[in-house]
Amino acid sequence: MSNEPSAGGDELGRPAELAAGVLFMFTGRGGGVSAAPYDTLNMGRSVGDDPAAVAENRRLAARACGLDAGRLTWMHQVHGSAVRYADGSPDAAPPEADARFTDVPGLALGVLMADCAPVLLADPEARMVGVAHAGREGMAAGVVSELVSAMSAAGAEPARMHALIGPHICGGCYEVPEQMRERVAGKVPESGCVTRAGTPGIDVGAGVEAQLASAGVQAVTHDPRCTAETPALYSYRRDGLTGRLAGLVWLAP
Repeated sequence: MSNEPSAGGDELGRPAELAAGVLFMFTGRGGGVSAAPYDTLNMGRSVGDDPAAVAENRRLAARACGLDAGRLTWMHQVHGSAVRYADGSPDAAPPEADARFTDVPGLALGVLMADCAPVLLADPEARMVGVAHAGREGMAAGVVSELVSAMSAAGAEPARMHALIGPHICGGCYEVPEQMRERVAGKVPESGCVTRAGTPGIDVGAGVEAQLASAGVQAVTHDPRCTAETPALYSYRRDGLTGRLAGLVWLAP
């Protein structure tokens, strides 16, 4: 695993390369049109923001990626482990899922978060990409493992995959009740931790990394930014009512 900054931050950002022929971007708070407390680049439609502002923010993000807004596809995230294939057809409504994958060039898969870990996957040889929304519950349910399995069944190979664990709340900040830590760590032992305050905690990134390794994914990078510690990123734990960041990944046309 290596640590390196990823696209996104105070401004809208620009795409970066995850693997050969695969591009990605993480949005930050800056560069959009939403008013406080969502200021300014909120990408989430279900947090109380003006829908017109969210639509414009998504259009701006798509333009930064060199794509039409209609080429961004989303999920109705429920902290579960369901995986859905995206064929490029317009979604009447985002499917209920916490992971998606596609082999359609120029179709950007989007994942929303404000402390949970966004996980981007790519097999450049199979020309396939995927995203997962891995919060505490999704990680415990195995959403990342399910995504690797679904992509593998469609022709990808874990040994060829490149994974990026995006910005999320770190274990040092993510305090939880002891009973919760025991429950989650009972499913993903590597996720149990102690916060900087010496209290029970959950390290979602460590849990996801362990699951990727168990699934055979070796090329893993990790965005080092903690959402709770980085003002340029949204954090539900820090702010309560707030916006959502987006992780986007797509095959270059």
